[in-house]
Amino acid sequence: MNIAKFSPVDIEERKKWDFRPGDKIKVWYKIKEGDKTRSQVLDGIVIARKHNFEPGATFTIRKIREGVGVEHIFPIYSPNIEKLEITQKGKARRAKLYYIREKAAKEIKKRMKQIKMEKAEIPAEIPEEQKEVKKE
Repeated sequence: MNIAKFSPVDIEERKKWDFRPGDKIKVWYKIKEGDKTRSQVLDGIVIARKHNFEPGATFTIRKIREGVGVEHIFPIYSPNIEKLEITQKGKARRAKLYYIREKAAKEIKKRMKQIKMEKAEIPAEIPEEQKEVKKE
């Protein structure tokens, strides 16, 4: 029996997600309220990732909202997750960042090494002047 046939999500796409503890990510997920379903965005720091890409794999995101720390635990293969975007890479020296629960936001920023993400801008069309190489 192949598990991929019964899964409502694309397992191969989810295995390509390359985020680690310390990264800042945005997760779009569905919330069901009564008869209606709406999409909500959560952005925060990944503080834990458990079981990598096994069937029960999860990741935990922490965000400070109105002075209160909020954590969400998402299963990687949840059909409620619509999209995931890595906004900033971070370099953490531990696999689980539970220690940031007690730290202030200022200390966390100082302690975490943030790696700047480079966005490569590809021009749609190269101007004619740049196509010709001048020989002198």
